[in-house]
Amino acid sequence: MDSRTEIREFLSSRRARIAPERAGLPAYGGNRRVKGLRREEVALLAGVSVDYYVRMERGGLAGASDGVLDALASALQLDEAERDHLFHLARRSREPGGPRRRGPAVTVRPTLQQVLDAISDAPAWIGNGRCDVLAMNQLARALFAPVLADPRRPANTARFVCLDPEAAKALFVDYDQVVGAVAAKLRMEAGRNPHDAELTALVGELSTRSEPFRQRWASQDVRLHRSGRKRMRHPIAGRLDLDVECLELPAEPGLHLNVYTAPAGTPTADHVALLASWAATRQTPATESDAHNG
Repeated sequence: MDSRTEIREFLSSRRARIAPERAGLPAYGGNRRVKGLRREEVALLAGVSVDYYVRMERGGLAGASDGVLDALASALQLDEAERDHLFHLARRSREPGGPRRRGPAVTVRPTLQQVLDAISDAPAWIGNGRCDVLAMNQLARALFAPVLADPRRPANTARFVCLDPEAAKALFVDYDQVVGAVAAKLRMEAGRNPHDAELTALVGELSTRSEPFRQRWASQDVRLHRSGRKRMRHPIAGRLDLDVECLELPAEPGLHLNVYTAPAGTPTADHVALLASWAATRQTPATESDAHNG
């Protein structure tokens, strides 16, 4: 996760995806030797010199002001997640380098577990930017039973998706999209926390052992995880089309609450009720947070 390399690969990949016509520029015939925009065209759109843009694309973002970064984001037509990632990369390049360090131990406060347990009719869990599952309610443990089958704690959804593909494909209808979302989320986290040794180790493990992850990681895509639709096939409850909301926890920086719901009266709502009945009859397993609280 070398900072200059990440900047170069991110900016060049964003530049390559924009055709001149999309940026309102003439294409000058069909003899272009580069995919997407040329560096000088990005410089023109961003209002900076070609030499300055070339230095930025080579990793030199340390001296770039917020105004220049905003102009660059506009020129490259970055979405909100990509813009945030650009600013994270620039912030990293201004900071002195440091050794990889282990992230702080994460313990979910008992009151947060109480909040989860109070959500009785929707799966809910708390995780971090590394895709670690830190705490769950009873319904979430039932919904994600295949994820929890791995004895390692904390359970990790990225590891499950990429390293147990058969089980993941059985659980997630849109498996390919899920792999892409995992890689994009982890790259976003890498921009925020470049010295997180556990994150570096996780990305290395997934890159080494999963070709689909390696391909998605190389795409340089990033994504904010806020809301969406998760389509699943549960071995007990059957097909579930769930609406997902991801809420940041201001008192616990880096942690977020994920809640899965379905409109009342839909087949998925009925299937969630079935899952709740099944979960209530099961012996509660060792929780995902035992590694932190035990």
